[in-house]
Amino acid sequence: MRIAIAGGGLGGLTLARILHRHGIGAVVYEREAGRSARSQGGMLDLHPESGQHALDRAGLIGRFESEARPEGEEHRILDPAGRTLVHHLPRPGSFAGRPEIDRTVLRDLLLDSLPDGTVAWQRRLVAAAPRPGGGFELEFDGGHRAGCDLLVGADGARSAVRPLLTDVRPAPVSIVVELTVSDVARRHPELADLVGPGNLWAMGVRQVLSAQRLGDGDLRVGVSLPADRDLDACRSKRGLLEMFAGWDPGLTALIEAADGPPAPHRIEAMPTGTGWAHRPGVTLVGDAAHLMPPVGEGANQAMLDAAELAGELAAEPSDPGAAIRAYEKAMFARIHPIAARSARVHAMMLSPTAAEDIVRFFTPKHAGVD
Repeated sequence: MRIAIAGGGLGGLTLARILHRHGIGAVVYEREAGRSARSQGGMLDLHPESGQHALDRAGLIGRFESEARPEGEEHRILDPAGRTLVHHLPRPGSFAGRPEIDRTVLRDLLLDSLPDGTVAWQRRLVAAAPRPGGGFELEFDGGHRAGCDLLVGADGARSAVRPLLTDVRPAPVSIVVELTVSDVARRHPELADLVGPGNLWAMGVRQVLSAQRLGDGDLRVGVSLPADRDLDACRSKRGLLEMFAGWDPGLTALIEAADGPPAPHRIEAMPTGTGWAHRPGVTLVGDAAHLMPPVGEGANQAMLDAAELAGELAAEPSDPGAAIRAYEKAMFARIHPIAARSARVHAMMLSPTAAEDIVRFFTPKHAGVD
C-alpha cells in the first residue's frame, strides 16, 4: 500500500513517524523547499491527552521533555491599564501540565525521527484525481506527478485534498498581526520582565495584544482583531499604535520595539460540525479536516488525529477502508465539541467584555483549560 501524505506540518510528520514505527512506509509531500525555508511560528503548549499522547505513540516523549520548557506555561492576563487580572504559575520543572515548545524545535524533532527520503520537499499538491483501479494520481506544482493507494490530506487551511471530500470552505473569523522582538532580554529587559518566560495577554474592547517568549530568546508579539477591521491599517506600527491609543505605554512598547514591520493576515475557520461521507482511499487530518480558531487546540488535535489514524491503519493493514471509517467516526465525535468550544473562546476574546469574560473563564471551575 502506497501512502501519500500531503503536507509536512506537525500532523503529517506525526502520522509518518507512527506509521514508520509500525513498519508502514509513507511519503510526505511538502510544498516548502526545506526545513529551514520559513519560520514555523511561535511556541505551543502540548496537552497530555492529545499532543503529548501522540508523541508517546511516536516514541518521542523523552526527546520532547528534553526540549520543552515547563516554565513556558506561565501565563499573565492584563487589562489595557496594565493591571494583572490572572497570573498562572506552573509547578517548577513539572511536565504534568502543558509544557511549551517552539514549533520549529518540535518539527525538527519529528523530521529527525524519519528515515531519509520520507519527505519530498518542494512538492505542493495542486490536484488529485481518482484512478480507475483505485487510489489517486497526484499532480504537483511544476508538473511532477506521483501515484498512491491512500491519500491523507494534512495540508492545512487551504487543503488541496479537502475538495475530494467536502465543498465546505473556511471563512474569515479574525485578523492576527505578527511582530518579533529579537534577543529581548538583552535589548529590552523591561519587556522580558513584563512577559516573563511564557505568555502574556492584554485584553481590551474587541482587541488583544499578546506576547510569548520563545526558547531562542526572541519575543513573538501578536495583535488580534475582529475580521471586519481594515487589514491595511495593520501594516504599520503607527497604524497599530493608533488602535491602542490610551493603553498603558508599557504594553504598547511591545509594538514599538518590534524589529520590522507588522505582518497581518486573516484567520479562517471551518464551520463547527463539518464532516463528510466516507470515500475510499482518502481522508484528512488537522487543519485540513477541522480548521479552528487559534486558541490552543489546532496542533494538538492534528497530532492526535495522526496518532489515531496511524493506529487504525496498523490494526487493519489489509482493510484500509475500515481503518479510515473507524478513524473518521471517532475523530468527528471528538472534534465537534472541541471546535465549538474553540469558537466560543475565540469570540469571547474579541468581545466588548473580553477581560471580564476571560477572568471568569480562568476560575477554579475551568482550572486546566488555558
